[in-house]
Amino acid sequence: MSSPPSYPGIRISGCRALGAEGSSNAESLDRLLPPVGTGHSPRKRTTSQCKSEPPLLRTSKRTIYTAGRPPWYNEHGTQSKEAFAIGLGGGSASGKTTVARMIIEALDVPWVVLLSMDSFYKVLTEQQQEQAAHNNFNFDHPDAFDFDLIISTLKKLKQGKSVKVPVYDFTTHSRKRDWKTLYGANVIIFEGIMAFADKTLLELLDMKIFVDTDSDIRLVRRLRRDISERGRDIEGVIKQYNKFVKPSFDQYIQPTMRLADIVVPRGSGNTVAIDLIVQHVHSQLEERELSVRAALASAHQCHPLPQTLSVLKSTPQVRGMHTIIRDKETSRDEFIFYSKRLMRLLIEHALSFLPFQDCVVRTPQGQDYAGKCYAGKQITGVSILRAGETMEPALRAVCKDVRIGTILIQTNQLTGEPELHYLRLPKDISDDHVILMDCTVSTGAAAMMAVRVLLDHDVPEDKIFLLSLLMAEMGVHSVAYAFPRVRIITTAVDKRVNDLFRIIPGIGNFGDRYFGTDAVPDGSDEEEVAYTG
Repeated sequence: MSSPPSYPGIRISGCRALGAEGSSNAESLDRLLPPVGTGHSPRKRTTSQCKSEPPLLRTSKRTIYTAGRPPWYNEHGTQSKEAFAIGLGGGSASGKTTVARMIIEALDVPWVVLLSMDSFYKVLTEQQQEQAAHNNFNFDHPDAFDFDLIISTLKKLKQGKSVKVPVYDFTTHSRKRDWKTLYGANVIIFEGIMAFADKTLLELLDMKIFVDTDSDIRLVRRLRRDISERGRDIEGVIKQYNKFVKPSFDQYIQPTMRLADIVVPRGSGNTVAIDLIVQHVHSQLEERELSVRAALASAHQCHPLPQTLSVLKSTPQVRGMHTIIRDKETSRDEFIFYSKRLMRLLIEHALSFLPFQDCVVRTPQGQDYAGKCYAGKQITGVSILRAGETMEPALRAVCKDVRIGTILIQTNQLTGEPELHYLRLPKDISDDHVILMDCTVSTGAAAMMAVRVLLDHDVPEDKIFLLSLLMAEMGVHSVAYAFPRVRIITTAVDKRVNDLFRIIPGIGNFGDRYFGTDAVPDGSDEEEVAYTG
């Protein structure tokens, strides 16, 4: 179904879809400000969860996404459309999380993030902790949630950014020290009892779904959950339900039903409603599909090479090594040996572009020496698997204690577009100078995706250095046009890319020649085979 599922006053097989008559109520429900009540009993140790559940393949060392994330940006390097955000509201134990997981399963698309409102309870003061210990704090009130953090987190996820989400400990009523990192959302499902209780939050949701479950069923579910999972007794659960949960539902949650685009009676048992939701989300995702590689192939040609490009001086030694590795008759051993020599020269050349500052040291002869020292915090290398991984030893040889991250990008054989399948980046990478490594860059599609990933993790553009043994002019222009402050460093630039996106005259598929694997028929020089070693 291509149009939004909004049918005022009509019931579709038990699925009530509400129209715009509820939109005027957003003003009156802005933040819902009555004072916080008291009371809530202590719980057995459980923590909130925010899970990203795309299809994946686990190996002994890595997790590979078997369905990759297509480009979420255009040829300019900027995000063209935000992630699609679904809000799931409803009373406590109404089945919101179950409905969310059914939607994820029925969508059958990668890179779906489930964000739980339970992660965003406020940290309690000492007085509130005391109230909670005596079952006198109301956790079902809007003021119990950190809406500012919810809104900022959801905004960043919609913009394609990496976010850190708190993990809430229901026993201590506090946030755990380690926060969970979420990234790569094409679809965001945000669920919680107060999902529609804030005007700004409502504006971030592209679809609003209210799970409407009978109060008796919700009470039974809550009894089962709190007794079996949280170590509560029946009397305490019923007391809390009557004192806080039911009044809060009647006052704050049920009125937000009119703001929903779809009301789902019976929760997870309403497969008709879930099918309708999935059809609409699929139509939205189709509208968000982008074609990046084709746009790159037709743009930025016949322009002078950018100022941000630095090519290693073509000395007789460098040209001699290029002659060996470009020769199709070169043995694999010689190809590896001379490639490694070029990589070492490339890395050394690249390090000269890092920021340095004046410093003075004392020599063993007791004299001062006015020298230079690195002016940054740390250097991190990120390799684009699989060919970029071959450059890691050269980087480690010249940068002591360098941190290494990896990104796996494959070309989709049906669409011809790059897809993100896996990434592992060091913590706090945003503070580092990042050396991004790939051995060949033809159209620049994979390199652009890797740069976009780093930017989404808050790495400043001018702290990214893209290193490649061989680049095509098309790839240089593509990266430089989209990211004009990224430094591009290579040992050679070839003029052309053929119809199969191979660099001409080129070097062939670097990964196949280095690792001794069979070439992919009609593939580009950029890596196309998933590497799970």
